[in-house]
Amino acid sequence: MLSPLQRLVIPILLLVVLLAGCSERTLESPVTLKGDIFGTFYQVTIADPLTQSEAEALEDGFLDELEAVDASMSTYRDDAELMAFNEAPIGEWQRLSAPLVHVLDIARSVGDASGGAFDVTVGDLVNLWSFGPEARPEEVPADSLIEQRLAEVGMETLELEVDDNRARRLKDVFVDLSGVAKGYATDRVAAYLADQGVENFLVNLGGEVKVDGHRDGEAEPWRIGVEVPRNGRPQAEHVLPLEDTSVATSGDYRNYFEVDGRRYSHTIDPRTGRPIQHRLASVTIIGSSNARADAWATAMTVLGEREGMALAQRHDLAVLMLVRQGDGWQSLASPAFAAHFGRDVVDRLGIEVVEAGDGVSSAADEANQDGQ
Repeated sequence: MLSPLQRLVIPILLLVVLLAGCSERTLESPVTLKGDIFGTFYQVTIADPLTQSEAEALEDGFLDELEAVDASMSTYRDDAELMAFNEAPIGEWQRLSAPLVHVLDIARSVGDASGGAFDVTVGDLVNLWSFGPEARPEEVPADSLIEQRLAEVGMETLELEVDDNRARRLKDVFVDLSGVAKGYATDRVAAYLADQGVENFLVNLGGEVKVDGHRDGEAEPWRIGVEVPRNGRPQAEHVLPLEDTSVATSGDYRNYFEVDGRRYSHTIDPRTGRPIQHRLASVTIIGSSNARADAWATAMTVLGEREGMALAQRHDLAVLMLVRQGDGWQSLASPAFAAHFGRDVVDRLGIEVVEAGDGVSSAADEANQDGQ
């Protein structure tokens, strides 16, 4: 016969076991983890079976990855590794972390390939136009000040020794990795999830996306919308099916200011020191590396649809461009983009493929000329 104490303890033990079992019940798939980071958002969707504790552990893990990128590459943190590099003596080699050198090397590669359309040494120009950490009143800088800062920038002012993980500035340039670091952070989160054995996931870091596997864990592709502004609000223009790839998008419609009725984009052309003025509203790049896709999307946004599409054809880049055309949009794609998704998908979405040597369509040419 059980004692009174035993009769009390046994139900409590059973309750604890039941509660523990409930807490480890598999969550309904897919599981979405989201929050704020880097002044934007993160949204990680996982289609693998997960318990609550497993989901929480994964979120803690990839947030550590994001914190590491921020601590290394932010221009908004005084204690960031990049800020220390920007303040280091001119001409002296600095030992840097492997991830920072890796991202600087990507920036140099895309900068060279794009003829200087992507340049991470333009931080002082970005700050001058009120789009960097030196936020200031929304006003157009004096031409003399623009020319002064423009004369100091250029990727040739930054030297790297990748094998030794070191770099140096040859001039007092302010290195700003905002055009590539978010893509790299997206890659880091995806790599972490894969290392943890997650097979089906979508990482969305402020619009930079990387996917692996499938939305249902079996056959259904992940899908993302490529946005355009309609009536002042972003809306999906095209919905793309994705499997095991990265997507980076650069647009000039989210961050800008207006003075005397003229619109100034946050995207600064490193060749002129001034915001872009053409009609190209959005560039989406498909590739394996989100960091490279991020950098290329920025470069294409600077170049505009004619130069950008010609460059995409030469480098076999999968590119989708949305070009302003009156009150609507024209969608242009490179041959590599059409090959990636298939002609049936591209045709169904109403996207015009610009074949190598053809140049952009006359409608886009006219739009570009009108925007100059």
